[in-house]
Amino acid sequence: MNQWAAASFAGRFGGASRLEARWPPRMRWLLPLLAAFLLSSPGAAQNANPKPWDDVVAAAKQEGNVVVIGSPDPVMRNNIIPAFTARYGIKVTYIAGGSGELVGKIRVERSSGLYSVDVFMAGNNTTVNVLLPQKMLQPLRPLMVAPDVIDPAKWKSGKLRFIDPEQRYILQLFSTVSDELFLNTDYVKADELRSIRDLLNPRWRGKISAEDPTISGSGGNLAGRLYADLGPDFVKAFYVDQAPLISRDRRLISDSLARGTQPICLTCRNDDVRELIKSGFKIIDVFELEGISPRLRPGQFLLSVADRPPHPDAAQVFVNWIASKEALEIYSHVYGEVSLRTDVDESFLDPRMIPKPGVHYKDDGDFAWIASGRQENSRKARDLLLPLLKAQ
Repeated sequence: MNQWAAASFAGRFGGASRLEARWPPRMRWLLPLLAAFLLSSPGAAQNANPKPWDDVVAAAKQEGNVVVIGSPDPVMRNNIIPAFTARYGIKVTYIAGGSGELVGKIRVERSSGLYSVDVFMAGNNTTVNVLLPQKMLQPLRPLMVAPDVIDPAKWKSGKLRFIDPEQRYILQLFSTVSDELFLNTDYVKADELRSIRDLLNPRWRGKISAEDPTISGSGGNLAGRLYADLGPDFVKAFYVDQAPLISRDRRLISDSLARGTQPICLTCRNDDVRELIKSGFKIIDVFELEGISPRLRPGQFLLSVADRPPHPDAAQVFVNWIASKEALEIYSHVYGEVSLRTDVDESFLDPRMIPKPGVHYKDDGDFAWIASGRQENSRKARDLLLPLLKAQ
């Protein structure tokens, strides 16, 4: 096999010599032709002969802009975009909004042949269950070329963590131990809630709050997890028999936590609670409860790149920078998330948030859980609870 063809096979199939050895001798003359065909396929030239990083940066500066879609995020506008633009001189057009609305807009644009988006920093459900199956993404792995990003020593697992089955499209950058619930210690002491089943104590009837378990989002996700881990009897006892405050208004449940009317909150948002603590409320978070495995959350977003991006070089620079020490340290400090990099400062974090070796965690960033397990269990919980809650 000639050198050009061998390079293609080495990159795509783990080594030309190994592939040649597996083919019958009379068929090996076909291998160079097959290699030529593969290299003529879309994206093959980039994989075989990637641009040097400095050339990518220069081309990105010529493009001058990158279009990014994500959730409403003050950190993005106040910290990330200014830092990126200061470093590379590239503007960021950030389109924030609800996932369903934004994806619907993109779908309409694409039906007209318009491709306006470069990068997605979307939640795990949107990324796994919408963007990937609807073929809105291009492979991200070949684009990750910045020296400090591809260095295995910079990552806790020794490599970038792509969560999709092909290990190419969806990059996870955080993994943080999630708190199970929040307590207002003026009304509930930590030692009064040691087990998940302590939540069923009649003493706490009407004293708990949670987001609506019958709709998608944090409320439905919690109900699905409880259904998967503890079964339908626990779900019914918790959401129906314990008469918790159930609301779709996140501010309402955090206010009820602060006032003490519902001093136990299972889905209060960390950023809301931080503001309450700053205001002097005696609120603590609980990370471990007997009877349920601790879990990991994958962070504010999963990173992916749109297929046919209008600014391909700027998109490549942006995703590499988002995976850099500088960017992940910003997110880690502001949101209290644990980065998957080895060189991001963690001294300011609560040690309970950092995954410990040897501990079994349920991982909310697991692809199969996001793609099917969570949806299926959330549906079962919703089907169980809807008629019961309506009857109350």
